[in-house]
Amino acid sequence: MKNHIPNAVTCLNLFAGCLALCNVFAGHLETAAYLVGLAAAFDFADGLLARALHASSPIGKDLDSLADMVSFGVVPGAMLFHLLGQSGAGLPAWLPYAGFIVTIFSALRLAKFNNDTRQTDSFIGLPTPACTLVVASLPLILVHDTLSLTSLILNPWVLLGLTVLLSGLLVAEIPLFALKFKNLTWADNSLRFVFLLLAVALLLVLQAAAIPLVVLLYVLLSVMRPAFG
Repeated sequence: MKNHIPNAVTCLNLFAGCLALCNVFAGHLETAAYLVGLAAAFDFADGLLARALHASSPIGKDLDSLADMVSFGVVPGAMLFHLLGQSGAGLPAWLPYAGFIVTIFSALRLAKFNNDTRQTDSFIGLPTPACTLVVASLPLILVHDTLSLTSLILNPWVLLGLTVLLSGLLVAEIPLFALKFKNLTWADNSLRFVFLLLAVALLLVLQAAAIPLVVLLYVLLSVMRPAFG
């Protein structure tokens, strides 16, 4: 019975991803971005519940990956497809479809995660939710463009470069720390505390525009992890 609780939350992640996908194809990218945030919250919560209830199971693990494939695999690809299609006239007809490269590499990332015993307490490569949050931040930045970033975000070659960069990070052999607190001591969690403090500061100052920087900070701090002991 206890396995059903985290699995139900995983299904809410999947449902939020389905709603996000519907909104992308309806052209409501801002709504889709908020739904991606909701899916990410459910994805984080199901893991917390599974650990708290000691309810880990092979079905739960597979269900989580299947839900993530929609919310954090298909949705970001569809968003990039839509943004690339908006990015200007006279572009090759195939260019918007390049956004789905992220979807393909997300599938590879999730399959790799499910079969990689090194990734029980940390990650190898960028997690799919982090990748998707970067993509989902773009419509929010466009709507609330206080930094005049519209021309940069809607540059097709910037979008294509971001697609390639994120796809590479998804499967890169880069060890990244997980935000799992076994206790709240500074000695055991200094890296996590530093990341969370800097992330909150960036979000307060830059709002949606901070999200790509927060993910970049996450990667950089992971690379610098040995310095934190």
